[in-house]
Amino acid sequence: MRKTSNFLLLLFLFSLGCSSEKNTFTNRLYHNVTAHFNAYFLAKEKIEEAETDFKAAYQEDYTQVLPVYPPIDSTTVEGNMDKLEEARELAGKAIDWHRISQWVDDSYFLIGLIDYYEANTDDAINTYKYLNVNSKDNEVRHRALIQLLRIFVEQRKFDDASYVIDFLSKETDISKDNKQKLYKTLAYYYEARKEKDGVITALERCIELTSDKDEKSRLNFMLAQLYQRAGFDALAYDFYKEAAEGNPPYELAFFSQLYAQQVAELEKSKDLKKVRDYYDNLYKDRKNTDLRDVVLYEKALFELKQNETEEAIDLLHKAAQELGKIEKQKGYIYQKLAEVFFDEKEDYRASKYYLDSALQHFKETDSNYEPLATKKEVLDRYTVNFEILQENDSLLRLSQMPLEQQEKIAEDFIKAEEERLLAEAAAKTDKQNSGIFNNLLAFGNDGAASTFYFDNPTAVQQGAIDFYRNWGNRALADNWRRKANSFQGNTVSSLPTEKDTATTQKISQKDSIQGILPDKETLLANIPTEPDQITALNVQMEEARLELGKVLFFDLDRPDLAREYLIDLLQFHPDSEKKSEAYYTLYLIEKETGGSTAHYVSRLNKEFPDSPFTKSVNNPVSETSSTAANKTAESNYKKAYEAYKNGDYASARNLARSTLNSYPLTDVTDKLTLLDIMITGKTSSNQLYQESLENYIATTENPALTKMARNMLEALTGEKDEEALSATAPASVSDSLNVNDTTVTAAAMDSLTKVEQVYQVKKEQTHIFILVIDPQEITQTKNLSAELENFHDKNFQDARLRTGNLSFTRNQSILLVSPFSNAEKAMTYRNKFLADFKYQGLPEELKKRSFVISIQNFQQLNKRKDIAEYEAFFKTSY
Repeated sequence: MRKTSNFLLLLFLFSLGCSSEKNTFTNRLYHNVTAHFNAYFLAKEKIEEAETDFKAAYQEDYTQVLPVYPPIDSTTVEGNMDKLEEARELAGKAIDWHRISQWVDDSYFLIGLIDYYEANTDDAINTYKYLNVNSKDNEVRHRALIQLLRIFVEQRKFDDASYVIDFLSKETDISKDNKQKLYKTLAYYYEARKEKDGVITALERCIELTSDKDEKSRLNFMLAQLYQRAGFDALAYDFYKEAAEGNPPYELAFFSQLYAQQVAELEKSKDLKKVRDYYDNLYKDRKNTDLRDVVLYEKALFELKQNETEEAIDLLHKAAQELGKIEKQKGYIYQKLAEVFFDEKEDYRASKYYLDSALQHFKETDSNYEPLATKKEVLDRYTVNFEILQENDSLLRLSQMPLEQQEKIAEDFIKAEEERLLAEAAAKTDKQNSGIFNNLLAFGNDGAASTFYFDNPTAVQQGAIDFYRNWGNRALADNWRRKANSFQGNTVSSLPTEKDTATTQKISQKDSIQGILPDKETLLANIPTEPDQITALNVQMEEARLELGKVLFFDLDRPDLAREYLIDLLQFHPDSEKKSEAYYTLYLIEKETGGSTAHYVSRLNKEFPDSPFTKSVNNPVSETSSTAANKTAESNYKKAYEAYKNGDYASARNLARSTLNSYPLTDVTDKLTLLDIMITGKTSSNQLYQESLENYIATTENPALTKMARNMLEALTGEKDEEALSATAPASVSDSLNVNDTTVTAAAMDSLTKVEQVYQVKKEQTHIFILVIDPQEITQTKNLSAELENFHDKNFQDARLRTGNLSFTRNQSILLVSPFSNAEKAMTYRNKFLADFKYQGLPEELKKRSFVISIQNFQQLNKRKDIAEYEAFFKTSY
């Protein structure tokens, strides 16, 4: 009976402890123990498992300053979603089932952390704000604020982050563990703001509070990198040595040793042999087998500092062939090769192909991806046109040779290809080991190349070449000897396209080993024989020379090389339609380099008087952009009109035309043009007068002046235009021309087809960026040009952009930024402008009204004065 009574008493006490509401000592004890060691413990363990996976999925890039917090890949998070959701469920149970325990707030913190990892940042922020306000546990509250700070930094909400920092700075009794996290997050804050001094200070304090050896080694390595880049080699050496202590991961230890030696003696040593031996010993060390590409890369950098460019290139090529284990390292190797060929050898074509390889080893999220991709776009344009010019020039030279000589060159080319393929195959032939175990193998030998045919690349390649000599290039097929499969039908192709030609001359090694070699007939078929074929090649070369000149001048800052290609264009294509643009680009080159621009200004005025390029050199944007241009043009117009009324037509014409040439984009441009036509009516034939009026009516959108021109045409021909039938009574010519307050309205478009007939898509032409400004916005944007200059200095420092303002119509001004060598460059500028340009007086709605326009289309826009019409064209074409 006594045992039964004791059992019932214990059962009664236990039942009291199970209640989640009663705040008794027994209750609290039960819920604290159960919540801590069951639900909370298991939830935290699941999160730590996921964090271990996050860490394992990230590959450190030791060649760059390590990030304070390694980025977490969303794919890895998705792969751990089950663990995170299980942790959420367990943390929820710790809250719901054990409400009076001490671990409720800790469980809320875990739920906020899960939301953070799952990118539910708003929920995470609300959770941590709730803990800050409601939690009585300072340990949890501080931890929540630190995590909140990290989220604000990631979101680049620096004002909110600064508020949290200020709040925490006033808190007392922050635990050692939370202080360590706080200083690490402060380092993250300064890292995001690119304040290196702040990062260094925060990391030094963080290291003092860090007990985990691997974490401490990593932080010491980061500090060493920062000090090395700041030029404090002695401090960098000390921190690299600290990083190597404590048995850190092998890669971290390897890079710590490598960079410590660099800052200690390699960079300062005059004993070059000692330095080279150091790298050679690192390379031979079997522990570094997976890091040999790193060793060769670092040795190449050393050789570059000794101006041993060829040796460095050879080392980089060898590094690229090593297997390695760090994916990005291959990217850095190819990037360095691209830089060497760009800067040292000025071989932009080779640099482009190395950049192609480099970008394959970087992710789009990597910081260097976008700059490399942008540079590659420029080099792509250069390479395409360079190869067109090179290939077409070779084909044209061949076309002028006798057939016998063409055949000899084709045969020599095929023979050289065979020798190249055999040499490559020989280099790939593996030497067999002559050890005792190898001799026991079925095909073991004395260490020479394998005697088994399919194990010997040289033999396979020789067999493929022999087959080609007998049978030509044949696709794999059953019964290929059948007569139906004509040999001639398989080897002779039609005239190849430009891309086909390039493909024929660049056969991959893999295909070559299969016996794919160009036959003589195919090579000869590529040589142009017909006049239209030769003309087509010349047209391509003409375009390529212009594009090369523009790319080299505007993008690669090589005016000397650009000048050569443009002069070649003028020499080899004297009747080119692109001469005006070539003259204009040469004018800019001479202006940039301090040369004489007079020759090209003269050629433009003489050969292309109506070209927009001619007007541009006669009236630089900066000169016509001021209000003085409008005042001068207005004054000259009045004088010319007075001379016309007085019958002094010669003076009136000279003044009108000189004003149009000097100030082509003013408020009175249309009136000056019509005055010039009226003078033509007094001094020239009726036919020329009629043609001038018809052209003016077709291109001018000023209603009052168009109506006046129709009246003049009707008076001349006696025929009334259909549009004039609905017009109101004509105004006096004299009175109308004296009206200064003309109104420009947007003409209604009949259809998109009509717009496309006026404007043409020519994205390869030089482009202008335009921002339309209405009168009521002029006051707010008075300092806009200065702000844009600052924007250009920061983002387009090497682009040589010019900014100007024009009074486009009486009711509108336009801001112009020029020149852009093509539409792509102009659109890149516009996108950057929309995303990053901030100016208090420029609302977003006005920014979005900006557009880009080619030189040719700008000439039409200036005549038609219809912004809305061009905006419709821009939206559909760009």
